[in-house]
Amino acid sequence: MKNIVSGHVAVSADEFVELALGTPLDLWLGVEGESEMERAARMDAARDILAEELELLDRVSVVAAEAIEAFAPNLFNVIPLSCAAARRRPVRKGAVA
Repeated sequence: MKNIVSGHVAVSADEFVELALGTPLDLWLGVEGESEMERAARMDAARDILAEELELLDRVSVVAAEAIEAFAPNLFNVIPLSCAAARRRPVRKGAVA
């Protein structure tokens, strides 16, 4: 299945998010090893973009919520209660749990 955003085909999850938001992820997440000056400049640019594009905050919130919903079980290693209960061994009578 192809992930198409605004007529562009996204080849990775990062590219999909970048196309959906219209900005590079590094702007919001930073890059490993960036200096304090680089971080300050990046944060200034992000604030300017949010001030100019008021609808961007809504788009970011929607993308973040969808990502959390899609990946929450993996992020938090969540096992549905019905599965966890089925995996428990039954306690034998007279045994201490």
